[in-house]
Amino acid sequence: MGGRGSGNWYRLSKKDTVEGCRSLDVNRWHREGLLRPGQWFGWAWKRDDGKEEASIGVTVLPDAIELSYTMRPGMEDAEKVRYIVPITWTECNYGGRRPWFVCPGSGCGRRVGKLYLGGKYFLCRHCYDLVYESQRENRAYRLMRKAQKIQERLGGRTGLMYSFPDKPKWMHWDTYNRLKWEGLRAKNEALMAALETFGQIKKALERT
Repeated sequence: MGGRGSGNWYRLSKKDTVEGCRSLDVNRWHREGLLRPGQWFGWAWKRDDGKEEASIGVTVLPDAIELSYTMRPGMEDAEKVRYIVPITWTECNYGGRRPWFVCPGSGCGRRVGKLYLGGKYFLCRHCYDLVYESQRENRAYRLMRKAQKIQERLGGRTGLMYSFPDKPKWMHWDTYNRLKWEGLRAKNEALMAALETFGQIKKALERT
């Protein structure tokens, strides 16, 4: 570990999903008693073998935290990062209070429970346009179903590997061309999503 707030931030992967980004959970910190103003603590991420992969420093302020870490530690272009993340509180229905991060992204200010490192700063998933892995899988399934329905409508065989059917004799060319464009686009996007998923599974197996 290269000192307070160090870590291999440049080794992030799958930045388009929340599962692929390191995150900060304000409710977990609250449960663990880490949000008392005036204290400092370190927060680390570890690999499957237990070795520390990255860490940050956290200073707790009144209604805010200050994050500090180093981007690309050990490299010539290493950069120290330090900034404030406001925290707000809401009353719970059955007593107590719940904390929320106020996203420090430019023009954002959303109240969120988690922040994600999709770039230089920890921001909300909306700022980085992140989705959940399940959302991406559902999108691929919807695209596949759309392509198959269009092929069925045109009298073709269902399945991403079958070629797009020819125009039925009774259908106008404008209608056919529109459906063909929609079907081919959905088919190509579904294939890309499937290949991406297989690639992630392969990488995960290679790391085991």
